[in-house]
Amino acid sequence: MRALGVVIAVLLSLLIPEVASASGGPSWVVKPTGVDAQLRGLSAVDGRVAWVSGSRGTVLRTVDGGATWAAVAPPDTAALDFRDVEAFDALHAVVLSIGPGDSSRIYRTSDGGRTWDLAFRNTEEAAFYDCVAFFDRFRGLAMGDPVDGEFRILSTVDGGRSWSPVPGENFPPALEGEAGFAASGQCVATAGPFDAWFATGGGATARVLHSGDGGRHWKASDTPLLSLPSAGVFSVAFRTPWQGVAVGGDYARPAEPVVGVALTSDSGRTWKVPSQAPLGYRSGAAWRGGSVIAVGPTGSDVSVDGGRRWRSFDAGSFDTVDCTVLRVCWASGGKGRVGVLKG
Repeated sequence: MRALGVVIAVLLSLLIPEVASASGGPSWVVKPTGVDAQLRGLSAVDGRVAWVSGSRGTVLRTVDGGATWAAVAPPDTAALDFRDVEAFDALHAVVLSIGPGDSSRIYRTSDGGRTWDLAFRNTEEAAFYDCVAFFDRFRGLAMGDPVDGEFRILSTVDGGRSWSPVPGENFPPALEGEAGFAASGQCVATAGPFDAWFATGGGATARVLHSGDGGRHWKASDTPLLSLPSAGVFSVAFRTPWQGVAVGGDYARPAEPVVGVALTSDSGRTWKVPSQAPLGYRSGAAWRGGSVIAVGPTGSDVSVDGGRRWRSFDAGSFDTVDCTVLRVCWASGGKGRVGVLKG
């Protein structure tokens, strides 16, 4: 269960020191996938099992640490863009495709991708779903852009077999131009059994919305990150229900020297920029014990003190990153690039 995993992760961060590579820090070991798709969806199960998903209907799974990859996409989905995947183990996973109308879909497998069930097909032409996250093996949320000023969130209580909309009146009104970013599968996040967050941009401010009751009711908070049609919060990641990080920037100008990180210690009610933050666009973030990894098209950064101070450790491009409770971290991105963190 995710709640137990959070407890284990916190205990490990207190008991086990950070491990550095011989060069003095972490590095990515690239694991060739044999595809050139943009892999924006990623779910790390452990050091051997990981799932990635992306453009041109791509869904891949490895069960040997990235030495080999199997193409396991649902049939007849080559035209879809699978921007997120959430896996529970080597057999059970949920993938989400994005786009207006029925391009937004959720599929579920319980046999490692040999067969898939279509669990949700969007029927609203104006709706557009961006990302998905789970509290545990049964309860999850899928986040969509606002329609007529109302956010779209789906919930499941049966492991993704069926999905129901959260009533629009349970959200604050959306800002003009506000939307999520389907850049890394991390615009929605959970921590513990009841807390969830989703991230936005494009409006007057870049916001993070928080639910403390499993996704039923939501409150919004402003962040100090840049908000434009191409800028905002792209990823939220929480170590506990209180301590979290938001990363973003401007994807249209990824090297623009704007602050790309904000921190919270009160469940997202308030956010502040750390004294030493990465500059430029970052699309994905993940906790590795007490450390934080952030990735984007211009490189990767690490903070070993909970996000207060950062340093760059890799110049390669990744779109998303995911770490297990045992500190195994995977990353994926353009041209089929997948890496496993060493050190």
